[in-house]
Amino acid sequence: MKLSVNRSAEKPTHLVRWTVDGQPFHESYKTKALADRFRSQLLREASAKQRDSMTDALATVVPALVKPGRGRPGPEVLRRALRSYVLPVPRRERERPEEIAAAVKWVEKASLPVAELQEITRAHDLIDALGRRLDGKPAATQTYRRRRAVVFNVLEYAVELELLPSNPLSRVRRKRGKRALQEVDRRVVVNPRQARELLIALTYVGGYERASGRRLRAFFGCLYYAAMRPGEALGLRRSDCTLPESGWGRIELAETRPTAGKAWTDSGEAHDRRGLKQRAQGEVRIVPIPPPLVRLLREHLREFGTAKDGRLFASERGNVIAASSYSRAWKQARELALVPDQVASVLAFRPYDLRHAGVSQWLNSGVPAPEVAARAGHSVDVLLKIYAKCIDGQEQEMNDRIMQGLGEDSAD
Repeated sequence: MKLSVNRSAEKPTHLVRWTVDGQPFHESYKTKALADRFRSQLLREASAKQRDSMTDALATVVPALVKPGRGRPGPEVLRRALRSYVLPVPRRERERPEEIAAAVKWVEKASLPVAELQEITRAHDLIDALGRRLDGKPAATQTYRRRRAVVFNVLEYAVELELLPSNPLSRVRRKRGKRALQEVDRRVVVNPRQARELLIALTYVGGYERASGRRLRAFFGCLYYAAMRPGEALGLRRSDCTLPESGWGRIELAETRPTAGKAWTDSGEAHDRRGLKQRAQGEVRIVPIPPPLVRLLREHLREFGTAKDGRLFASERGNVIAASSYSRAWKQARELALVPDQVASVLAFRPYDLRHAGVSQWLNSGVPAPEVAARAGHSVDVLLKIYAKCIDGQEQEMNDRIMQGLGEDSAD
């Protein structure tokens, strides 16, 4: 891959050149910074989540790009054939059940020639497929945009290979709702007392001998007291932690272990191994942690130690804890700690809601938004948009400050 300057044009442009299977490609940009950014994106390996996302998009549109005919398999069978046997490279050599083999054969026979995608009706068929779920209902705007980006890039590749004269999706203008950041529902946010009761309830989950709940207590404590994402907590190592006997400690987050599925990871494990979300590879996030979490982590280390690779949280066999396992323990803890009406509500319904509660608690304690954003791994504007409805109890304080600045008495 090379970065060069094209000086033959009226205004010099910066070129990024690369090859795929011996086929040369290039993109031009007005500035070196834009070219460098695109080059970095090409060099960055797709994460397991991205691979999953790509196959989701392709499995959505392929069944729409076929000739009409008899024997079409059901949508669920077609999707399983594409997602589990055809699209993931490591799974293409798997033995196929009879129904899957028949579905693949049907797709191969019924698929349209690439050139037909240039017809405007086919482009509309593509857009329609991208905007629907498997049950035929409209897909979320964010899902549509993600899928469209994947398919658009695939068609751009077809243009580069001269299989298409232009990208057919460029000719279709269809309005979709704006992509909006989803605000946290304040009903899911527990208060500090409820958070402590939930963490205590975990000690009763699984009984004393099995200790499945106790093994996870500090893990959930990280989600609340340090506002960590579950994948970040799963990747936490002893060497990342400063845990004094008293006072505040510190965590230096460097790695995350998000659940992705064995089909998408290079290692064949269910959890991918990645750097921090929205940060450069190798960049760390420093999170000061309060004494309650320091105590939880020290107690956890005394009782359970670490996995062989130094991770704090592991299953009894030393593996990365499955999302289904910690979600099951959390469900039982809710039933023990909350009253029936709360159990039936959305209050702390998901483990991730503990992170929301932690961030909300920081904001409502008066911690400045830039500091909260730095600790939680957000940008300030995203933080304030997501947690807008969870910031409570500061209106009068802000009003008083404004009045003081005006030299007026708040009571007037």
